[in-house]
Amino acid sequence: MPNHILALDQGTTSSRAILFDHEGNVRASASQEFKQYYPQPGWVEHDAEEIWQSQIAVTQRVLASSHTSVQDIAAIGITNQRESVVLWDRATGKPLARAIVWQCRRTAAMCDRIRHEGFDRTLREKTGLVTDAYFSGTKIAWLLENVPGARARAERGELACGTVDAWLIWKLTRGRLHATDVSNASRTLLFNIGSLDWDPEILSYFAIPQSLLPVVRPSSGALGEAELFGSRAPIAGVAGDQQASLFGHQCFQPGNVKNTYGTGCFLLMNTGSDVPRSESGLIATVGWKRNGATTYALEGSVFIAGAAVQWLRDEMGLIKDAAESEKMALAVPDTGAVYFVPAFVGLGAPHWDAYARGTILGLTRGSNRNHLVRAALEAMAYQTRAVLDCMSRDSGIRPEVLRVDGGAARNNFVCQFQADIAGIPVERTATEESTALGAAYLAGLASGFWKDESELGRHLKIGRRFEPTMSAARREELYAGWQHAVERAKGWAR
Repeated sequence: MPNHILALDQGTTSSRAILFDHEGNVRASASQEFKQYYPQPGWVEHDAEEIWQSQIAVTQRVLASSHTSVQDIAAIGITNQRESVVLWDRATGKPLARAIVWQCRRTAAMCDRIRHEGFDRTLREKTGLVTDAYFSGTKIAWLLENVPGARARAERGELACGTVDAWLIWKLTRGRLHATDVSNASRTLLFNIGSLDWDPEILSYFAIPQSLLPVVRPSSGALGEAELFGSRAPIAGVAGDQQASLFGHQCFQPGNVKNTYGTGCFLLMNTGSDVPRSESGLIATVGWKRNGATTYALEGSVFIAGAAVQWLRDEMGLIKDAAESEKMALAVPDTGAVYFVPAFVGLGAPHWDAYARGTILGLTRGSNRNHLVRAALEAMAYQTRAVLDCMSRDSGIRPEVLRVDGGAARNNFVCQFQADIAGIPVERTATEESTALGAAYLAGLASGFWKDESELGRHLKIGRRFEPTMSAARREELYAGWQHAVERAKGWAR
């Protein structure tokens, strides 16, 4: 009898596979990094074939290390980097170009034109998103215009396109299924989050044939069968990584909030069954759909968080590894009034400035690498505070607690400073696999591996809770300095 759920967690810098048991515990996991391509300033690309090969490699390693066969898997859940786009040939299954990554800013000028023409208002109303190069729609339009022969072939129905989940589903099912889920579809700038379907008016504006796009399915439910190493297993759960994390944190009630500190920071608030609206620069998104019911969320996307620490390590050589950053941050009492705005690829929520660039302010002769490292860690918390404030204004709900996960959430300094600067407790779950666990939950609920959400509640374990200790006056003084620094970073590359 199948006794495990396999989660495939395809991220921005690595592919991972995690095997969960009935108690939600990790039985085995494996990860593999893949190459990042930067062909021009502001451009970011991935090799979709390398993504697929890395995902299969880690899956094979997990099964081997746990002595598990495909027959032992009750269902597969998929979670993925969102907004990144793959264009491929339906006949051969080969990509026509490298995948355009969510961080890529090549379509910023296209977004400027859309705003100039006033169509951004239509996009905002129908999709819940702002007009920004972050989202998939302009990336798809760019590929059709710039890959030789792509538009004509797309119009003849010879090509397929989709976010990374659709690419993995296609490969897992040997091309039998071209599908995505509502959460990933809601990130494309092409999907009407009210009607839950591709929007004809938007597709016409971008000149994107609907036949190019995947069929949209619920996040939890039977999609198809994956062929793995000579056997088959059902694919029963799919969600974009941040929506999967929200589900994995068991944020099932309106007002529940989580933040993932990964390459970027991604805050989501469950807003229930009604489509949310934001006047503060946040976006409305589909959280998930299961059992015929759709759950929506407010989201604030911060483009650079942990990636700033990677930059300090890989490009500047100021640290040897990310774990070293906590000790260095605690080696000084504060940043010495240094602020680091890591707007390497522009600013996301709530600013949405594609032309902002990374900025370090407040340096003096006494500034040292500890100050700079601490400023990079504090930047994660400042950016999160900005989004939390917007969520409170838009929803009328002040979050009582912030649940966190992701690589940087392992840093105690980051979590404590986050609690201090936000003024609310921060809870770090015992598992570091909230994103993969969310995908596993969605698959397991659909397959009957778990009965309902109340059964999942027994799995939730809080590893540590961080209470605010900073005075309100100091909190607002520091945050005012951050806001001043952000204004200096805006519009630099215009």
